[in-house]
Amino acid sequence: MHISAAFDAGNIQVLDASDPSDVRLAIRPDVGGAHYQWFYFRVVGARGVQCTFRLTNAAGVSYPKAWHGYRVCVSEDRERWSRLDTAYRDGILSFTVTPARDVLYFAYFAPYSQERHHDLLARIGGHPRCRHRVLGLTLDGRDLDAMVLGEPGPDRRVVWMIARQHPGESMAEWFVEGFLERMVDPSCALARSLLDRAVFYVVPNMNPDGSVRGHLRTNAVGTNLNRAWDAPTSATSPEVLQVREAMDRAGVDLCLDVHGDEELPYNFVAGAEGIPSWTERLAALTERFCAAYQIANPDFQRTQGYPPDPPGQANLSMCTSQVAERFDALAMTLEMPFKDNADAPDEAVGWSPARARWLGASVLHPIAAVLPTLR
Repeated sequence: MHISAAFDAGNIQVLDASDPSDVRLAIRPDVGGAHYQWFYFRVVGARGVQCTFRLTNAAGVSYPKAWHGYRVCVSEDRERWSRLDTAYRDGILSFTVTPARDVLYFAYFAPYSQERHHDLLARIGGHPRCRHRVLGLTLDGRDLDAMVLGEPGPDRRVVWMIARQHPGESMAEWFVEGFLERMVDPSCALARSLLDRAVFYVVPNMNPDGSVRGHLRTNAVGTNLNRAWDAPTSATSPEVLQVREAMDRAGVDLCLDVHGDEELPYNFVAGAEGIPSWTERLAALTERFCAAYQIANPDFQRTQGYPPDPPGQANLSMCTSQVAERFDALAMTLEMPFKDNADAPDEAVGWSPARARWLGASVLHPIAAVLPTLR
């Protein structure tokens, strides 16, 4: 049996693989050591052998409570992902499986590879109303890609969507894929209508360095990008600096920052209620957006989520609060689960790439509901 994580987004350390019934592994921390929880590895040569894998440092992860009710993702071909029964006891996360093939992949959530990222941009970039822009370079020298859909103009609303500030939250880029594919579908009248009224700036992966390195929350030098929006720098957070400068040039009427939540098994939105300049207008827009989203896709709900910040106590280092305050704009953080939607569970796949893509495709409806009153 051979265990490897030497590939895009791979993350695992092999401590002892001599006994298939007790394979000891550890998750490699992000650069800087402050965070870890994402894992992704493959097992080769264990066909027909019952194997038990134990992640021995699971108690020290960024969100240890998230292991309760969690089931590991498994795939034979890296296209179809299902879930395995998973146990968390005495600080160890463990799961048992008998591979039916020579190769089996395990991950915290279904990965979204850089290769798929480039395929998506090449496919979407062929649309006549879409342009591919590179906002700058990351610290590892990778392109920070953005897609611009529609034509800027004084009468056009400006909508921003960014995803994967935290690279381990791969469901965020699955969401963006669903959104982009519907936006360029010539048979979708709603997409055509939105493109006639707004310009969309979409950054599918804010943190390509952390994604390739197999990080949970940080970039190449250990910066949590979603705590850098008040004072981004080229040395520690060029990704945020480049996007914020592009926002300053283009303006913002609506911003959706797409994430995943390790602990809560729900899809929900967190708003900017605690910013100093919060108004009834922004409150009404947030309510209208969420109500329309729940109608468009019942996988979205408004009962469970984060408590709103008290008045004037928003953290302006976070994207949603910074953008809402900076532009007097409707800004929200959309969270999806790593586990499942507890209101509509799927025992086979849990929350999955397909469901994330549908949630992304469905977001056109709440955008349309608020678009006329964003200014």
